[in-house]
Amino acid sequence: MKLIIQIPCFNEAGTLAIALSALPRRVQGFDKVEWLVIDDGSTDDTVKVALENGVDHVVRHTRNQGLARGFMNGLQACLEQGADVIVNTDADNQYNADDIPLLTQPILDGKADIVVGARPIQAIEHFSPVKKLLQKLGSWVVRVASKTNIPDAPSGFRSISRSAARRLVVFSDYTYTLETIIQAGQKNMAITSVAIRVNGDLRPSRLVKSMSSYIRRSIVTIIRVFVIYRPFRFFGTIGLALFGAGFLIGLRFLYKWLTSEYGYAGHIQSLILSSSLMIIGFHTILVAFVADLLSANRKLLEEIRALSLENRDKDHPQQMKERASERT
Repeated sequence: MKLIIQIPCFNEAGTLAIALSALPRRVQGFDKVEWLVIDDGSTDDTVKVALENGVDHVVRHTRNQGLARGFMNGLQACLEQGADVIVNTDADNQYNADDIPLLTQPILDGKADIVVGARPIQAIEHFSPVKKLLQKLGSWVVRVASKTNIPDAPSGFRSISRSAARRLVVFSDYTYTLETIIQAGQKNMAITSVAIRVNGDLRPSRLVKSMSSYIRRSIVTIIRVFVIYRPFRFFGTIGLALFGAGFLIGLRFLYKWLTSEYGYAGHIQSLILSSSLMIIGFHTILVAFVADLLSANRKLLEEIRALSLENRDKDHPQQMKERASERT
């Protein structure tokens, strides 16, 4: 069994050596442990530091493509290197590497496809109250959208089985954390969470450039999550709300018109508003059906991609033989 620990990096020369020094070379249940760094267009000595500290594989982007793209390219590289389990962690040494066996054990036991490390959010001193609130909000939205029970959805410290890595596809350019959990729930993957420890803060978060930016991008991410993975519910709810409001306004106008001695023609604006809301609501409901069909088509394409990756493994018997010999 091979474990590959991947670290997405962007100008991490200052902290990467500290993070790498904490990573294990032996983990219970695995015959081989390798390290992989994704250099997301760094302009400093990130790659040099990685190689000097014993990194086995380096994936390089010629320009910065964002954390989500780096994460996905890392998974692809790990699959190509024959990883049976992949652990993702951060280059700023935020997560305690001694807890990696806790992340991998549920996969080794056959109880999970993805394991997410749950941080003690309330005990992290450098998290502001607003950020803690947004962490809770984001995790709640993900639990609703994915029908899972992951308490710390934004956590990047997680382990992924080979079969799960084949099936994950991230559309967001900002972060992969929320989307991968929702995909796991949508695709009926077994996903669980374990409590993990965190280290001291070495540098400010790259994702949180400012609180206003973090709030704005978090809200956009949450909305996109619902639009992509719950399109019928998202557009259907909006459409029913608009149609219902227009219908009620129309009933009010009709009641006034029927009960008024001289008619209700003086309030024709209510009738116009009612008609407009009902028309908009009806069209939004139609959009919900179209979006749901597109969502179904996307799921089929993702399944085709997963089968293609699985078949590619089968088309390389020598690689599969080598991996089998590693397990014995």
